Amino acid sequence: MGIFKAYDIRGIVPTQLNPDLARKIGHAFARLLSAKRLLVGRDMRTHGVEITQAVIDGIRDAGCDVVSIGLASTPMTYFAIGSQPVDGGLCVTASHNTGEYNGMKLCGKGATPISYANGIGDIERMCSEPYPGAVAQRGSLTELDLVQAYAAHVLSFADLDRPVRLALDASNGMAGYTLPHILPGLHGVQADRLFMEPDGTFPNHEANPLKEENLDPVRERVLATQAQIGVCFDGDADRCCFVDERGHTVPADLMTALLARDFLARSPGATVVYDLRSSWVVKEVIAQAGGVPRRDRVGHSFIKGTMRETGAIFAGELSGHFYFKDNYVCDSGVIAMVSALNLLSRASNQGKAFSSLVEDLRRYHSTGEINFHVEDKEAAIANLRQRYADGRQDELDGITVEFGALGDPSWWWFNVRQSNTEPLLRLNLEASDAALCEAKKAELCALLGTPE
Repeated sequence: MGIFKAYDIRGIVPTQLNPDLARKIGHAFARLLSAKRLLVGRDMRTHGVEITQAVIDGIRDAGCDVVSIGLASTPMTYFAIGSQPVDGGLCVTASHNTGEYNGMKLCGKGATPISYANGIGDIERMCSEPYPGAVAQRGSLTELDLVQAYAAHVLSFADLDRPVRLALDASNGMAGYTLPHILPGLHGVQADRLFMEPDGTFPNHEANPLKEENLDPVRERVLATQAQIGVCFDGDADRCCFVDERGHTVPADLMTALLARDFLARSPGATVVYDLRSSWVVKEVIAQAGGVPRRDRVGHSFIKGTMRETGAIFAGELSGHFYFKDNYVCDSGVIAMVSALNLLSRASNQGKAFSSLVEDLRRYHSTGEINFHVEDKEAAIANLRQRYADGRQDELDGITVEFGALGDPSWWWFNVRQSNTEPLLRLNLEASDAALCEAKKAELCALLGTPE
């Protein structure tokens, strides 16, 4: 796969992405939006300054003014684009990828997402053509420091009833840059911090909290300090994963259910969006809390589009992205952390441990996401469609098949979909009991091949 991906631009520096290509991307981005003013932020990667400068030069060559906010997490860049009078912008980042990667996440006006379908594909095509060069009147460059304004925005989500003890791991990513401006305003929160120094070489562990081994440091810190909750961020701080006071992982779909319940207590009847990989318990909890559950395709551009269409107050994905209506309909790991702290501090929860709040949501047994390298993905999905024709099927994203009635011993479902970012098929499966889950997992693995 090339560097122009479904939701962003991402590649190895300098073999796949270099300053010359970055300049072409900046020029193409300005032309794509017919923009007069674009905003640019960047993460802490070692080649970030060079790539960012080239992107800015390209934008200015197209005659478009640039507002540079310097170091910024992806959510901080979203906030800046949403709150400033600009036509869009981008963050130079490669998210959770290792240090040799860099890339860009792109937005239109109001922080609306730009994906391959509505712009990145056009940028790829424009970058295959000769560089147009600079117009007679190049755009201007303005530098703007928004970190305090961003901290105030995040703190507007805080609503703590009592003190909370927190362990957090910034993964040497951009949470380590923004959190020192935010944590002092979280009165009553005692934060024990790990790997806060932004470092594009990621010296302590990969900045991907979905990998269980990367949660080990924060687990250990939770147990050592008797923290009530642990949080680990990815490289650009748009995602986070949680562990309870026992050091046990709380999957992102169960966090979606927990946070949805809390949001709906204050906004009865609101819509909450969740991705179709999530446990069936998410739909149940949203409905029981008086909300309108909306199941959606995987991917931030789909989730954000559906939220805007329905006026949804909140959304969550299994990947650890959590989205907030009052955050310009964008995802933020730090606001997810603040929302979880609010929940733990609620007087109505009577000081219950995090694990006890989650316990009633662990109703079903799931495999988590399992990846397969499959040469002919369409044929594999067609085979599943035929093989499981007696189940209830839908093809919102890949193929989802459900058997039995929810709550019955024979109930189970699975989804198999093509990855939007890697050459893989991804399987998620859930069942009413552990034995059935394992049996059906073995059955699907026999059909799809050896898991990655």
